[in-house]
Amino acid sequence: MKRVADIRSERGQTAVEFAMVLPLLAVLLLAVIQLGIAFNNYVTLTDAARAGARKAIVSRLAGGTTVDAEAAVREAASDLDQTKLQVDVTAAGCSTAGDQSTLVAKYPYSVDLLGMVVKSGYLTSTMKERCE
Repeated sequence: MKRVADIRSERGQTAVEFAMVLPLLAVLLLAVIQLGIAFNNYVTLTDAARAGARKAIVSRLAGGTTVDAEAAVREAASDLDQTKLQVDVTAAGCSTAGDQSTLVAKYPYSVDLLGMVVKSGYLTSTMKERCE
């Protein structure tokens, strides 16, 4: 005898639900990864700006220039794409102790999911240090 399929059977329900939720979970996972990469770049940029600002204020008596501070930023941010990294050092009259030096570092970011750019812009880190 041939068995008649039971319409009320719940076989395969879990597989169908999983197939419906899987694309959403995959996009969510990709978003978390993209945001993690952007945050890692921001932490690297902030650390590099701190190193460059420190170099700018400490090396003033040794004849250091803003070029040395920029080089310190680029060395500390070796993980980032150097062609996209923008560094602006302002050693505003660092001739006497107590003057202030400002360093601004910028790096572009973009969060893209499945080929669509969701958010893009610049990560910016500004460090102000007093000259020693």
